[in-house]
Amino acid sequence: MDRIIKITVCTRPFRAAGPRFDVEQIGHKTVVHNYGHGGSGWSLSWGSAAVVAEKAMMTGVREIAVIGCGALGLTAAITLQRAGAKVSIYAKDRPPEVRSMWATGVWSPDSRICLAAKATPEFKALWARMARTSFRAWSNFLGLPGAPVEWYDNYELNDEPYSQYAAQEEAADTIGFAEQLQQETTPEIGPIPEDLPAGSHSFPVPYVRRSTNMVFNLITYQRLLFSDFLAGGGTIEQREFHTPHEFTTLPQKTIVNCPGYGARALFGDESIVPVRGQLTRLIPQPEVTYGLGYKNVFMVPRRDGIVLQHQGIGAAQGYNDSNTDPDWDEAQRSVSTIAELSAVRASPA
Repeated sequence: MDRIIKITVCTRPFRAAGPRFDVEQIGHKTVVHNYGHGGSGWSLSWGSAAVVAEKAMMTGVREIAVIGCGALGLTAAITLQRAGAKVSIYAKDRPPEVRSMWATGVWSPDSRICLAAKATPEFKALWARMARTSFRAWSNFLGLPGAPVEWYDNYELNDEPYSQYAAQEEAADTIGFAEQLQQETTPEIGPIPEDLPAGSHSFPVPYVRRSTNMVFNLITYQRLLFSDFLAGGGTIEQREFHTPHEFTTLPQKTIVNCPGYGARALFGDESIVPVRGQLTRLIPQPEVTYGLGYKNVFMVPRRDGIVLQHQGIGAAQGYNDSNTDPDWDEAQRSVSTIAELSAVRASPA
């Protein structure tokens, strides 16, 4: 427990219908919305940026404002710059003091992205486009100094057959999230799990499943994005908006709105539902290059500290919970659960 260096809690902005990308007129301003990604904000950020940048550039304006400086705001701003726009960001906070910096930091493009009942063929096609665009963009950050993006092996461990575990998960999902989009529409951008036979691994459990996934080292990554934005001539102004009408005071005529969970208060958008998520950060261990999942606790080997997340059974944990106070008991349970596997002293690979 003495290796805990930070506990963070964020509220992921879930919308039953999926992210909001519509265009709205506020006074004489054209506002393109880009929020409501649930647990898929980082993963779908570049694909979402491509969607909203196309809409913003169609206005014919080349001086554009971006509201928000998190995962979606920064990527939208850079994508607009690459399309030829002069971009200014207006944000209350800047990294690392933004909600998206408290994300787990793994490739999870269909995490709480919408309800299964809302996943129409049109939405699935849009989602697949965003996922593929984002996947290609993330791949461009591989091998850079500071390792902003890496591949890692992840091991899902169980004391019972996966069929039993999956049945428990399905029974516990009282919300009905769409959780199979990647398998249905973009199976080529994985991860694809592989069951390991007994005797081929050193874990003290009978059922082990391995997959390979991307991890985002967010501290390094956000600094790189911020530097790229400034190098492209971007400017940032610290400003908090309390009503949409305040957008009319900006000099830019076209605005890309990326406030994340803040959209609920700013726009009175009750379609945004908070999904609480807590991360327990441990002292970094460079030799730990693999992830673990055991008893609903997930360990991610980030460079800025090992991340533990307790998700509980079923994806409904934290749904409609806006409490952002750290839960020390939850942190202790997460550490204790992974400590049960402490007999594994080195990478099982």
